[in-house]
Amino acid sequence: MLALYWPWLLLLLPLPLLIKQTKTHEVGGHLHIPGIASGITVAHTRKNKHSRKRYWLMWALLLIAIARPQWLGDPIELPSKGRDLMVAVDLSGSMQIEDMVINGQTVNRFTLIQHVLSDFIERRKGDRLGLILFADHAYLQAPLTLDRRSVATFLKDAQIGLVGKQTAIGEAIALAVKRFDQVDESNRVLILLTDGSNNAGNIEPEVAAQIAAKRNITIYTIGVGADVLERRTIFGKERINPSMDLDETQLKKLAEMTNGYYFRARNTEELDSIYQQIDKLEPVSRDQISYRPKSELFYWPLLLSFIMSLLIVLQQQWPTVFASKNANKEAN
Repeated sequence: MLALYWPWLLLLLPLPLLIKQTKTHEVGGHLHIPGIASGITVAHTRKNKHSRKRYWLMWALLLIAIARPQWLGDPIELPSKGRDLMVAVDLSGSMQIEDMVINGQTVNRFTLIQHVLSDFIERRKGDRLGLILFADHAYLQAPLTLDRRSVATFLKDAQIGLVGKQTAIGEAIALAVKRFDQVDESNRVLILLTDGSNNAGNIEPEVAAQIAAKRNITIYTIGVGADVLERRTIFGKERINPSMDLDETQLKKLAEMTNGYYFRARNTEELDSIYQQIDKLEPVSRDQISYRPKSELFYWPLLLSFIMSLLIVLQQQWPTVFASKNANKEAN
């Protein structure tokens, strides 16, 4: 969008009219030749009119340049305060169990997490996000960053079994605490998604949660997996509980120790609803500062005004130069 930084300067446009022009007094007599004098006067009057138009245009261009024309880009919002939100995702072997449905198609648990979590990441505008993947051990896949797109890409590229087949919940929490300690004080949140119980790692989940509570880190735990799964056997259909390894008691305790909540995700709708609840519990910062990129354009009208003044000077000097050349030829 085009705008003027000092638009009120355009009020000076009629200023030349307010300045009294000094009247020139003719000195000496004149020889009046009928017909010729009137023609010269008309030509002189037309020339003055064209000159006045050019001077007015130069004056207008100079005023526009002084008023600082600028091109304003689209508004860009910068949050003054956000959250540090770390997401820890279980990549153990049980995450490949196909007991979830997306758009009528059966998928495994991790595919569902990727599908729904990507939308959640996109909504966390203004927060610094990080990604931890854990199985036998916990690994930092993406450090805390405002680049939500990169975090979503790292999640998309992750694969089941990439870091083992077991479940090190305690290590995942401890790694998140360690990463939070390396940043300035802020609202710190850990979202931990798993479908099992802690059976690997070098630290117990409760011990890691105690440390997290002392660091003012809130943990939201999410248990993923359906309650019932039908499978075909030689004796017909059999109904089993695919989430029998999910330790809900422990996940509830870990959340309560840090003033967080435990959620149960049995399907796509529940998981999406959980993320919406977390959005309400940990709303995105609304205290934002916006700015618009500016590009100065004052040099364009200034350049045009300079070119016009140069042309006027050349036009005024040209008859004199031409007359002097003729005089030199006649003298020779």
